[in-house]
Amino acid sequence: MSVAREVVLVGVPIDCVGIPEPGDPSFGTELAPAALRGAGLADAIGAVDLGDLDVRLVGSARDAEVGVLGWPTVRAMTGILRTRIGAVMDDGRMPVVLGGDCTMLPGALAGARDALGDVGLAYLDGHLDLYDGRTSTTGEPADMPVAVLTGVGPPAWSEEVAAPLVSADRLALLGPRDRAEAAGLASALPEQVGLRRELSPPDLRARGMAAAGEETRARLAGADSAGRAQGRYWVHLDVDVLDELVFPATDYLMPGGLTLGELHDLMRPLVTGCGLAGLSLGCYNPDKDPDGSGARSLVGLFRELLT
Repeated sequence: MSVAREVVLVGVPIDCVGIPEPGDPSFGTELAPAALRGAGLADAIGAVDLGDLDVRLVGSARDAEVGVLGWPTVRAMTGILRTRIGAVMDDGRMPVVLGGDCTMLPGALAGARDALGDVGLAYLDGHLDLYDGRTSTTGEPADMPVAVLTGVGPPAWSEEVAAPLVSADRLALLGPRDRAEAAGLASALPEQVGLRRELSPPDLRARGMAAAGEETRARLAGADSAGRAQGRYWVHLDVDVLDELVFPATDYLMPGGLTLGELHDLMRPLVTGCGLAGLSLGCYNPDKDPDGSGARSLVGLFRELLT
């Protein structure tokens, strides 16, 4: 990496797709932090492992007011993660947050904002994630992180993190391919909430992956007259930005996504810039990866990107 900061792993073992009840055994994306450790992620990127936070999303009831499944535990996890990330960054270390699912992002980004002030966000995901407690058909909180951090999600959750967490000109949506579905379900669309329109996989290919990554880094970080980054930004990777045939170990399989090579070329400029504040990885499901090949692919990707 171009920045000499200690890298630390923080695990967030949560799963909101089949949100469990108290006492149920761990499953799905809850298992992801341990599986990625087992595949050698810490050694691959030279990170110090801080272990998992004591968090879990539980409760199959959809909160009548907020519209979110397991809302009390979502709120608790958000606060705990926010505190941990703020403390890590106050110490001058760079967090790599291992989910779990994308429900973790508002808490992680709030912690980064607490420590650094304004931050940007590169959001690499197969979905726009701009649903709220009414437009989400399931109430799963992982439908909502972009809405929450921009301040248009469930008000109670947005208030919990003092949203907006990121300004419209410093948020890049890279790789979504669910616009038609989102529009059909009355989700907010990026341009309706003041964001730039997303760059779909065809858009990224038209620009060239590396060029798109470099343009995004320049927009999120900015630069002074000497070309030095002035702003800091976070990079979030949901593995469903990858094509379903490339990476089937996730819960929402979608065609038309990126290849691993394309993802590497897109991310490389983002993670080698000195403006990088932190990284998060979500929605890898070890239950759908019986031979561990998905975990090994992710470890290999992060090794190439961060060393």
